[in-house]
Amino acid sequence: MRALAAQLRRLPPSCGPVRLIGVDGHAGSGKSTFAGRLAAALDGAPVLHLDDIASHEELFAWDGRLLAEVIEPLSRGATARYAPYDWHTRRFGRARALPPAPVILVEGVGAGRRALRPHLARLLWMELPRQESWARGRARDGAEQREFWTGWVAAERRHFAADPSRPFAEALVRQTPAGYELLPGPAAPPGAARKITQRDGPSAMC
Repeated sequence: MRALAAQLRRLPPSCGPVRLIGVDGHAGSGKSTFAGRLAAALDGAPVLHLDDIASHEELFAWDGRLLAEVIEPLSRGATARYAPYDWHTRRFGRARALPPAPVILVEGVGAGRRALRPHLARLLWMELPRQESWARGRARDGAEQREFWTGWVAAERRHFAADPSRPFAEALVRQTPAGYELLPGPAAPPGAARKITQRDGPSAMC
């Protein structure tokens, strides 16, 4: 994880002074856990959870609000302010500040969407098949969220059919019993596989 953090710190800024790192994947693929561990390796880098941006009414139609409330201020080096959504009360809460930082992680389904990609320094994709991811998500959320998951799966299918993220990921993150394995993604630059292997060892563990 430290090797990946060091690599991300060396990237050129992508959104004003900020290196925005997208962590995308199917719901239930482990994005939040991975982003939390990566943030710790980055000495407490901020994590923007897209669950705070989306809502029941806008499962994926939140890109305009994200660009206006978060991306535009950060691109000027200013503090972004957004109202996190409460999935239980179905209301947006008080505005939360997101100051510019050297690295900010954007975690959630759709983090690598078309509208956001131009502002990302790197896109990471959690490499777990959708059926397995959804099964994990359903088990995590329990029976009370069964109806929500039925609607979510259909919405996620439509989103990724129209606006896929994985083809644009520079790296794939695969969880293993020993941690995480970092593999070159479909959009990795030439030679990326050799660099990762030479630096991190044959398994590319982080």
